[in-house]
Amino acid sequence: MKKITLIALLLSFSMAFSYAQKVTVDLDKTVDMSKYKSFSFLGWQDNSDKILNDLDKQRLLEAFQNEFNIREIKEDKEDPDMDISLYIVVNKETSTTAYTNYMGGGFGRGYYGGAYGGGHSTTTYSENDYLAGTLVIDVYDPDTKKLIWEAVATGTVSEKPSKREKGIPKSVSKLMKKFPVEPVKK
Repeated sequence: MKKITLIALLLSFSMAFSYAQKVTVDLDKTVDMSKYKSFSFLGWQDNSDKILNDLDKQRLLEAFQNEFNIREIKEDKEDPDMDISLYIVVNKETSTTAYTNYMGGGFGRGYYGGAYGGGHSTTTYSENDYLAGTLVIDVYDPDTKKLIWEAVATGTVSEKPSKREKGIPKSVSKLMKKFPVEPVKK
């Protein structure tokens, strides 16, 4: 796939994703997430960032940094409390829709009794190709090397850069609403 198309997918978590984005999370319930005060990005799993351009990678990283910062969790590359890795997958999908137009008959009375006129219908099918994207964030405890939190966001990708620019922060914000540490109110 083209690099821009995949970027569009991930970042379509933006406008299109803002509305249709699905987020699921998993959490180690034995871990007290409030004890984590710093993070470090481990990087992109399986080099999945190769489908993104540099602008979209930067937008994603800044959006995640902002979400952690508003929770007063600061980036620390030397001695972090948690390690974070990101993963992106984009697939070409096809949706099929059908529309049936029914022209019904009727019942009427005439001179010689009732008459029923049959109807007919026409069904039209259409297919639409689109990109479906998945963004995964994994959070690890660097001491135990255990996964402590994971969020997966899926949605349809927009190929317009302007929508990605606005949509990426919105999509990351929606994903991070499920993070067990709430933003700090000031």
